[in-house]
Amino acid sequence: MEVYVLSNRLRNIKQSFKTTHNKALKERLFSENKTLFKRVKEISQIADLLNKKSNGKLNFSNLLVEMTKRTLNENKFERNLFFL
Repeated sequence: MEVYVLSNRLRNIKQSFKTTHNKALKERLFSENKTLFKRVKEISQIADLLNKKSNGKLNFSNLLVEMTKRTLNENKFERNLFFL
């Protein structure tokens, strides 16, 4: 659930960053993006550990790994947004 919420917030940050001209808001959005991206990375590492220790091919840790990978990949492409 946390990864889902973080993914949505990262998308909202991207949209807000594109539409605002306020420098202070852009700085705050950049900082929040960095913090949320770091949290998704932490969750991804935990999911990888859980996935390695699990026996079955289909389980919640596999789903968590996939969700975090997608969120991280989506955000990697959008990091350039903040360097416009």
